[in-house]
Amino acid sequence: MTGLSNVEKVDVVGVGLNATDTLIPVAHYPARGTKVAIRPTTVLPGGQTATAVVACQQWGLRTRYVGKVGGDSAAALHAAEFSRFGVEAHLLTAADCPSQQAFILVDDSGERTVLWRRDRRLALRPEELQREWIVNSRALHVDGHDTAAAAQAAAWARSAGVPVIADLDELYPGVEALLKNVDYLITSRDIPGKLASTDDLQKSLPAVHRRFGCRLTAATLGIDGVLAWDGAQLHYAPAFRVDTVDTTGAGDLFHAGFIYALLQGWPLQKQLDFACAAAALNCIGVGARGGIASVDAIERLLATGPRYPAMFNAPVISSAARDCG
Repeated sequence: MTGLSNVEKVDVVGVGLNATDTLIPVAHYPARGTKVAIRPTTVLPGGQTATAVVACQQWGLRTRYVGKVGGDSAAALHAAEFSRFGVEAHLLTAADCPSQQAFILVDDSGERTVLWRRDRRLALRPEELQREWIVNSRALHVDGHDTAAAAQAAAWARSAGVPVIADLDELYPGVEALLKNVDYLITSRDIPGKLASTDDLQKSLPAVHRRFGCRLTAATLGIDGVLAWDGAQLHYAPAFRVDTVDTTGAGDLFHAGFIYALLQGWPLQKQLDFACAAAALNCIGVGARGGIASVDAIERLLATGPRYPAMFNAPVISSAARDCG
């Protein structure tokens, strides 16, 4: 593919991780030195970016996925799954190693613990990307694991005016080169504090926003919802209360929901609320993609669903915004 005209424009392109998840149900997380019986296991496709892309495709967006797989049966599983949903997938192959694997313990509360393995030969390299894959899109989503490749994709997107959304749950080496081209940085709870040297999200989110020039910095907080800073004020959305079966993929669905809402042009508060609802519904199914709900179902939960108690109240947020101003 050498010219822009040869590459179809999509709504979302995702560059990042895929994984084969082995779900292992247990009554409770095992204590050290104990034996715990397991229930029947399930092998399902997952991975941060791959799952977010599949969700966006199921909601009617046109999607493209770029990632690396090994030379094993898992690669065929991923290819078949992308094909089944209509995702345009560019699966680069490291033929001499296995695809990424995850073994996920899921206890009776639905909480998951992930044990994972990724061969270094699965690293996606910048020279393996094609610029046309990235710039022919309305949004780029990255997880930052293969930082150099993600940074290259983000730089191309920024130069073409394509917004970049990043899902970070770790600070990988060289991540600063990526963050300078990220528009919407949505991380796990502890990442802003590591970047800003303060555990207070009401201070770290604005600090990270200023440091990297993002449009939005946000942290997902599990059942405590999400807190975001847009450069002028803090925004908060409490999480929705559902009958949780498995929290695997909740963060991936949050990011997918945010991207979908962003591309609809909805106000920021609805973007955060919609993402929270999408993440919650995914927790009532098994696996990273087991609870991907329809847009209508997400909207119903958004309109009528119960929420967990708010971690932040309006006066606190207003006060914090004044302090950051």
